[in-house]
Amino acid sequence: MTTKTLITTIFALIAFAANSILCRLALTGSNAIDPFSFTIIRLLAGSTILIMLIWVFNKKSANISSKISKKTNMGGNWLSAFMLFLYAICFSYAYVSLDTGTGALILFGAVQITMVLMSVIKGNKLHYTEWLGMGIAFWGFVYLILPNISAPSLIGFIVMALSGIGWGVYSVRGRGSK
Repeated sequence: MTTKTLITTIFALIAFAANSILCRLALTGSNAIDPFSFTIIRLLAGSTILIMLIWVFNKKSANISSKISKKTNMGGNWLSAFMLFLYAICFSYAYVSLDTGTGALILFGAVQITMVLMSVIKGNKLHYTEWLGMGIAFWGFVYLILPNISAPSLIGFIVMALSGIGWGVYSVRGRGSK
């Protein structure tokens, strides 16, 4: 593993953890926002930033973007858009009833399991690190339902797992996108 990969991975993990903490804070407490409004604001803010990035990128490389738009469908994909919405809306509603750590464990476990299963369904053979990740994700789910552990709410668990499935499918579908 290169230093760049290690630093990027650590940064991504910190960003994901911070996202979970900040979202939970926004959705709970005395001045909390409702999950639906939070999701809409979150998706609109993300869309706005994406549009700005595309605009900046196109300004810098108009020649490249015109070649890409001729070769690919730049119109997007409804299934991918739905999976992103499923992730965001389920995430918001689940965090109203789950602790931050529990929610993150369920979310990331569901994402991992979804992405690996989609890879296997496509006929790919798993690398030992993927088997390890799958085992850890599955063990995390089992750990949550052990008798001596306070189990999360069933509805919260299911809704966050749906969020993870949405994120996993969205990520796999986005692999080949331009």
